[in-house]
Amino acid sequence: MTTTSPHGRTEMLRPDGSPVRVLVVDDEAALSELLSMALRYEGWEVRSAGDGAGAVRTARDFRPDAVVLDVMLPDMDGLAVLGRLRRDLPEVPVLFLTARDAVEDRIAGLTAGGDDYVTKPFSLEEVVARLRGLIRRSGTATVRSESMLAVGDLTLDEDSHEVSRGGGFIYLTATEFELLRFLMRNPRRVLSKAQILDRVWSYDFGGQANVVELYVSYLRKKIDAGRSPMIHTRRGAGYLIKPGE
Repeated sequence: MTTTSPHGRTEMLRPDGSPVRVLVVDDEAALSELLSMALRYEGWEVRSAGDGAGAVRTARDFRPDAVVLDVMLPDMDGLAVLGRLRRDLPEVPVLFLTARDAVEDRIAGLTAGGDDYVTKPFSLEEVVARLRGLIRRSGTATVRSESMLAVGDLTLDEDSHEVSRGGGFIYLTATEFELLRFLMRNPRRVLSKAQILDRVWSYDFGGQANVVELYVSYLRKKIDAGRSPMIHTRRGAGYLIKPGE
């Protein structure tokens, strides 16, 4: 899985390489859907709730990395919802949304434990920017540049040629690096020996299948040794890489 979004932006990812999770809580369905679409455009996983009780239930199941919370909800106010959220997720950053812009309202929200405050009407770009700042400061996600590839806890930097798994550095030769890069650019996709030869060694199959098998074995010793295997063989088809279980 690459860390470049389909739109060319640098993505924020959880430490395990999965998308950031955001819970949107607002009783205005049209606004909630519009905001959810903007967040999904960032490559984030989004769930929504239209009232406080639904927000608490969803948060317990979803375990979001950030919450966008409307202050005015039909069953309870946002401050009460925040109190309940904090019992299960004491560190999750919360961005309040409200139509009230009085200073005392902002102070009340921040004093109750909210991390930021945006008044309606707002721009979607502002909400996204503030959420990125909150998530970054919370330390629950990392920002990876477009040169970084990630599959599970395995990362490969195409610029620096650094490879690590679970935070531990892995030394690879130039050919091993190119083979791993090709696999990681195509996660969960079975790549034939002919495809690998053409991409990594730049020549046609020509009976040289053994060199692919040899270098796959080298990679396995370095990537999978003592860990849940990530590099898999599909007999008669080729090889693929996917997150370890």
